[in-house]
Amino acid sequence: MIEVRPGGRRRIDRVLGEDYTSGIDQMPLTELRDRRDEAAQEETDLSFLRRMLHARIDIVRAEQTRRASGGQHSVVDQLTAILAKNAIHTPARPGRHQPMEPTRTGECRRQVESLIADAGLTDVESLSDDALAEGLDAYLTEEASVSGRRQQVQAVVDRLNAEITSRYAAGHASVDELLATERGDQL
Repeated sequence: MIEVRPGGRRRIDRVLGEDYTSGIDQMPLTELRDRRDEAAQEETDLSFLRRMLHARIDIVRAEQTRRASGGQHSVVDQLTAILAKNAIHTPARPGRHQPMEPTRTGECRRQVESLIADAGLTDVESLSDDALAEGLDAYLTEEASVSGRRQQVQAVVDRLNAEITSRYAAGHASVDELLATERGDQL
């Protein structure tokens, strides 16, 4: 479960802190953009963690299906097809474009692996049916937690983007200023 610690130092603690978007109508545009970018990076990292959990969920479900149907091919032999199936299905809701790369891949991987210390990708076949069911339940619980936090972070990104957009619409910001800032020009 991803817990948010008020006053914590982690990025998620800051982004989901009560004061992160308070007073945004008074913030300088550069600070708004910095906060939006920080929140967007958190969303990217949560999305990466969520994708890792979905892969683990798909592998455990594939092993359960293999056992129930008496399949002869191991999950390892089917791994490419299992993971590709998740990658090509049509999502229930369209995703958000994320131009950033995840920054905490190692941390995410350790978090997922710590859920079920003895259920690595290479030995799901050696686990009992009960252990597989427990593993699936743990992955599903964590995925629900990550998805919930991701939605909260998306709401923060949306609030910040709305404020930035409203400034452009009202003429309080300009594309020329943005380009100059991006180039590092002195204003």
